Amino acid sequence: MKTSLGVWAFGPMITRFVPGGYQPEHAGETTVERVRRAVDGLGDLIDGYEFHYPQELDEGNVDEIREALGSDHDIYCLAGGLHLDPRFGRGGLINPDPAVRAEALRIAVAGAELSGRLGVPMIVWPGIEGYNYPFQTPYAESWAWFVDGLAEIAGTLGAHGQPLWLEHKNSEPAMKILMRNIGMTLHVIHKLRDRGVDNVKVNMDWQHLIMNGESLAEYAAMLAAEGLLGHQHANSGWGTFDDDNMVGATAFMETLELTLELRRARYGERGERIGFDLYPYTEDAVAAVRRSVLQ
Repeated sequence: MKTSLGVWAFGPMITRFVPGGYQPEHAGETTVERVRRAVDGLGDLIDGYEFHYPQELDEGNVDEIREALGSDHDIYCLAGGLHLDPRFGRGGLINPDPAVRAEALRIAVAGAELSGRLGVPMIVWPGIEGYNYPFQTPYAESWAWFVDGLAEIAGTLGAHGQPLWLEHKNSEPAMKILMRNIGMTLHVIHKLRDRGVDNVKVNMDWQHLIMNGESLAEYAAMLAAEGLLGHQHANSGWGTFDDDNMVGATAFMETLELTLELRRARYGERGERIGFDLYPYTEDAVAAVRRSVLQ
């Protein structure tokens, strides 16, 4: 089983209470410097790395990042980064301003185009696509814009033979994310299939499911049976917040049961990896990732 790691695990660990981060010594690092720190610390425990587009990896630094990864590691996938751009605080793909919405879609499609040229999948975690208050959002229109945007992103990836992986979460940064549970994720996939878009699967972020009270093992088995099991973001948490803790630190039995279902699904035999989405606020990042991989 090969592995991948979101390079954001090596950031300054910013929170809304400590804007400078619990590890401010890393605030000024470039993506290339973080990659080198990760590769030097983790070696062959991690096979590839995941990057937000365009904040961590874009057309301008991709060659330098490849050089930092060396011949033993790869760029495994890109992830959309609209939630990291303050212009899209009221949504990107569903922003009520047509000009802002068009700019968000342009960025997302450019990321999909780069993913395609690199020959890697793309993750869309639509954390900013939602609402915070009642009466704030035109729901029908927002859902239509959302599906339209995903169709264009998936189409761009499909033209290069690459999949789109959808990742759900119930809240944060939007208090109510539109695609906030497995049912809504499957709704999106079926709406896209109705349009002939069939390269979309699910990225299971374990803590996002735990937050919802969703079953890791049951849903992995269900998705695998339907051919929709795309990727895994391994982590854990207490179930009330997106902790992104080390694997097995909590929800241990649920994690153990999930591994059994992944084995039954022969996960990994077709090139799938266990990806790690970790945010070790006060821990040494290398040690936290190492412990997660070993556990």
